[in-house]
Amino acid sequence: MEGKEEDVRLGANKFAERQPLGTSAQTDKGYKEPPPAPLFEPGELLSWSFYRAGIAEFVATFLFLYITVLTVMGVSRAPNKCASVGIQGIAWAFGGMIFALVYCTAGISGGHINPAVTFGLFLARKLSLNRAIFYIVMQCLGAICGAGVVKGFQPTQYQLLGGGANVVNHGYTKGDGLGAEIVGTFVLVYTVFSATDAKRNARDSHVPILAPLPIGFAVFLVHLATIPITGTGINPARSLGAAIVFNRDHAWDDHLEHREEAATSFRKHMITLENPQEQEDPLSSML
Repeated sequence: MEGKEEDVRLGANKFAERQPLGTSAQTDKGYKEPPPAPLFEPGELLSWSFYRAGIAEFVATFLFLYITVLTVMGVSRAPNKCASVGIQGIAWAFGGMIFALVYCTAGISGGHINPAVTFGLFLARKLSLNRAIFYIVMQCLGAICGAGVVKGFQPTQYQLLGGGANVVNHGYTKGDGLGAEIVGTFVLVYTVFSATDAKRNARDSHVPILAPLPIGFAVFLVHLATIPITGTGINPARSLGAAIVFNRDHAWDDHLEHREEAATSFRKHMITLENPQEQEDPLSSML
């Protein structure tokens, strides 16, 4: 009788018939919110893994710029739209590279490949200040080197075709470009935080494996929407590297306008994630 009662309670295959959902599932798995990262962690400076992560960010951003700038230049060189991959191809190049590079570097550095993502994770206290600064420096250096290698192939063509630099296109104002960049960066960072949420990772074992997919897809969709406006500058390293190597006044002017979108985007993101009962704007003292 005891065996039959147990079967009734657990089901014939010994699994509970009612699986807990949401907060209940997280509690059953013993989930605990990870402690916030310290503001400054000097011990990291003595660890090889710290520098290995920075090198991974450098290499990933280098490859990202190399592939994407070549794609943009290929489209610009084409005599007509039908002779190139077009906007869709550019968007796929950006989104596909992010998917591949995040997958390759997630276990080493976290797969940021974007100072905006690094800055957002720092504000959320998921990494220390020294690691955030190191990542951003390596990302920008990798972007400059990636764009520089492309320019080294054909310097004249690079300058004539715009070098993949972000500029506000004709018919749009700088305000339009700024608004598009704010929304685009928000979409990307919101997706990154959702795809890497620790609570979801604790509940669903497949989430960490699939995390690069929604991130890459978000980059693809944002590029489809904003390439006609600004060329899409949601990655400060990508915009900075192309602007430095291209080195034209209009590229620099629009680049500086695009960078203002980062703080506004993270302000929106943090407000969205905060508990309404404990909501307090964490950026009010920083902006």
